[in-house]
Order: sequence, then C-alpha cells, then structure tokens
Amino acid sequence: MARQKAYNEEVVVEKAMNLFWRNGFETTSMQMLEKEMGINKFSIYASFGSKNGLFLESLKCYMGKIKFLLNTLENSDLGIAGIKKYFYDFIEFTRETDFGKGCLVTNTANEINDEADEKIKQVIGQFTGQVREAFASILKRDDTKDQVLVDQQADYLIIAMVGLSSATRFFAQSQLDNYIENVFNSI
Repeated sequence: MARQKAYNEEVVVEKAMNLFWRNGFETTSMQMLEKEMGINKFSIYASFGSKNGLFLESLKCYMGKIKFLLNTLENSDLGIAGIKKYFYDFIEFTRETDFGKGCLVTNTANEINDEADEKIKQVIGQFTGQVREAFASILKRDDTKDQVLVDQQADYLIIAMVGLSSATRFFAQSQLDNYIENVFNSI
C-alpha cells in the first residue's frame, strides 16, 4: 500500500512557484525548496521527479493565476484599447506581492540558455505564443489592417510586453506608464 502524502500538493507547488519567481530557477536550490515547501527532497523527487519537474508544475500554477488576464483580453471588444488595458492589468498583477518580482515566464526566459530543459522552453514558447495570438486576433478585427501589418504589430506588442515584464521589477509606475503610452502611440 502506497504511503499517503503528508502535504497538499497545490500548496507546496504554490510555495515553490513563489520561490522560483522571487529567486529564479538557477538560483533556487533544493535546500531552499525543502525549507520553503516544508517537505524533504525525497518527497520532492517522488512527487515531481526533479527540480525541473517541480519548476514545470510551478509554471503551470503561475499560468493558472494569470489566465484571468488572458481571458479578459481574449474576450475584450475594446480593440487596441483592450490590449492596452492588458498591459496595465499585467503591471497590477506583477505588483501583487511584496517583492515586485516581474513575470515568472519572462524572468525564466531571460535566465535560461540553449541547454535549458526543452519542456521548460516549450512551455514558455507556448505561453508567449498564446499572448501574441490574442494580440493578433484583436488586431485582425480592424478592417484597415492587412495580415502583414497584423503580424508585424502582434510581434511588436509581444516584444513590448516582454520588455514591460522585465521593467516592472526596476522602474517606477510613471516610467512604466510612459512606456505603455509610447508603445500604443506607435500602433
């Protein structure tokens, strides 16, 4: 008979997510995870297979938390103003913690290299692709834009979003507001 877990998996994954979000994947050690999650490394390996496996679960947890922003964007009928609102809403989301940690996906994308776990790169690529596609879908509603312009502007907006995600860690709200206004003045 298998031993029953003495912890709630959702709770420990959220704790790990916050630790990865605050410190980054590479900097977060197994000892830090054990302390933060309140379980030993054997339990971590038994439940998640590896630090990478735990990190993938942490990314899924993060994406579940940010999903409401993406749903709001995808269901918006405000056009470009809806995308702009997403940018502002995203800043609010990243600042809901005490340590202004930016975006876990962007932080990870900035940290990993070519040798990183393919599954992690795939999850990051899928997430940014989904946001870009939401931008493109909204841009397509404007009959004055052809597909080439829609693609160019969607690329511009996702790259601007990644820049904003990094900037939320260091810059004042007024600077972020100026950045967003300039991004949308050029669309």
